[in-house]
Amino acid sequence: MTDRTSGEPPVTGAKGPDELRRQIERTRSELGDTVEELAGKMDVKGRARARAADLRDKAGAMTVQLRSSAAQAGHTVHDRAMQAGHKVQDTAAKTGHQVQDKAVKTGHQVQDRTQRAGHVTQDRASQTSAALERKAQHSVPAPARPLVMAALRHPRPVLIFGAAVAAVVVVSWRYPKK
Repeated sequence: MTDRTSGEPPVTGAKGPDELRRQIERTRSELGDTVEELAGKMDVKGRARARAADLRDKAGAMTVQLRSSAAQAGHTVHDRAMQAGHKVQDTAAKTGHQVQDKAVKTGHQVQDRTQRAGHVTQDRASQTSAALERKAQHSVPAPARPLVMAALRHPRPVLIFGAAVAAVVVVSWRYPKK
């Protein structure tokens, strides 16, 4: 018999019973290895289970990574919103102090005008807010209306959630399923 995989020269014949037994044992061992290899290749169910386990592990790792990215994006958006809020607040305070200083310098007449302008601005902001709510109540479909109304009343959580959704969309677009 010849061994085509190991590259050994063909066996010509046994020179004695001991050598013949060794050749038989070697042939049995090689045949057993070949049968095991073939059985492994034929075990489609086992290979499918292993592949499914690998894919589950990958999906779990990707989920953890996505959650981490979304949380990080949410924190970043929150921090930037806080910084912007502080800047607006500082600017408004500075502007208010400047207006107040000018009002004191020019007298009560300027102060009265400033107050009236503040009231007008506040009234317009209230009217705009009410108009937005009315428009949302009439133009947004009923199932989404409570969500839109909550978003108008509390914009910060909506911005954070929107950033998280955007992060998930970007990651899924960047790493599509194969």
